[in-house]
Amino acid sequence: MIHGIGTDICDVRRIQATFERQGERFAHKVLSDAEFAVWQKRSARWPQRGVRFLATRFSAKEAFSKAIGLGMRMPMTWRHCEITNLPSGQPVIVLHGELKTWFEAQGLRAHVTVTDETDYAASFVVVERD
Repeated sequence: MIHGIGTDICDVRRIQATFERQGERFAHKVLSDAEFAVWQKRSARWPQRGVRFLATRFSAKEAFSKAIGLGMRMPMTWRHCEITNLPSGQPVIVLHGELKTWFEAQGLRAHVTVTDETDYAASFVVVERD
């Protein structure tokens, strides 16, 4: 049974502007430690690719927060929600801390997809109840 659906579209230029103002502090706020390591590698090779990575993660976490019905309030936090990829490339949501505990207690399961183009990143999340 579907518990919730969330979608988000993010202007990559807005993420770029925020990053230019706040620097790595913004990336640390939004990304988990594992995501931050990926972001650093991508940014080192091609800075714009790093910005798009940051935008897709921002978008996916916003969509997830909408799908679970909490928005950005506890136990939902940027860093407790991680978007990673399976070896096939499929994006998946990995939760940590209080958010993971809450999510599992609700009997929920999430599916995510992300995409980006030059100026926009978009995400769609479906959360099911077991």
